[in-house]
Amino acid sequence: MITRPLASTGLFVSALGLGTVKFGRNQSVKYPTSFDLPTDGAILSLLDLAREEGINLIDTAPAYGTSEERIGQLLESRRDEWVIVSKAGEEFHGDHSTYDFSRESISASIDRTLSRLRTDRVECLLLHSDGNDLDVLDHSGALEALAAAKEAGKIRAAGISTKTVAGGLRAVELGLDAVMVTYNPWYRDEEAVLDAAAEAGTSVFLKKALGSGWFGGGAAPENPVETALRFAFAHPATTAAIVGTINPAHLRDNCRAMREAVGEN
Repeated sequence: MITRPLASTGLFVSALGLGTVKFGRNQSVKYPTSFDLPTDGAILSLLDLAREEGINLIDTAPAYGTSEERIGQLLESRRDEWVIVSKAGEEFHGDHSTYDFSRESISASIDRTLSRLRTDRVECLLLHSDGNDLDVLDHSGALEALAAAKEAGKIRAAGISTKTVAGGLRAVELGLDAVMVTYNPWYRDEEAVLDAAAEAGTSVFLKKALGSGWFGGGAAPENPVETALRFAFAHPATTAAIVGTINPAHLRDNCRAMREAVGEN
């Protein structure tokens, strides 16, 4: 598994990251098929497999139901094997989300995340935008909370998961360590953000790199996962693609596709 640097932290992350929405939430999600939440044993087996395949990057969020709590409980002494990305600003309440990007709320959210994950730091913390990216970045007080958390050593890198091109470009302009954007062969609207990030040296995490399993909604290519990953990493800004799964066979296939698409160290 190839690795890429995470901003200026000195850390390296696997090019394929494990998304964990399905560890803790199966309500109000946009996947092609419904699913049951996995057992603790199933998650542990999946984490073991991910590490065997060279994955060290795990992505979670307060909005992912019980994902943070379950990861914190199950990683235990293995915490240092992982680079954790979490988020702040969105909370999920069983059937709907609420958003609060005030400095006080973001600071409290970071502390809750550390408690749930049973850790003293998160390697990267992203604001979980509600779509009003520019307002979140420029007027909410959230960036001040991230800066304070970074200074206190609670987070190593700070950024935002955006929903607009303007927001992604503003995040790069502001000098944030990382942005998370949607980018795949069927959705290229945010490519300008990757272009700007490549020039600035901003780390870029890709969400929906596989189209959330829909593969564009049309006729899928013969090897859709490999096609999508080859496309994702053709752009020099891409740090890692975050792909969620609770299926070991899919995880193996994704890792195999990554090696075919990009190579390995």
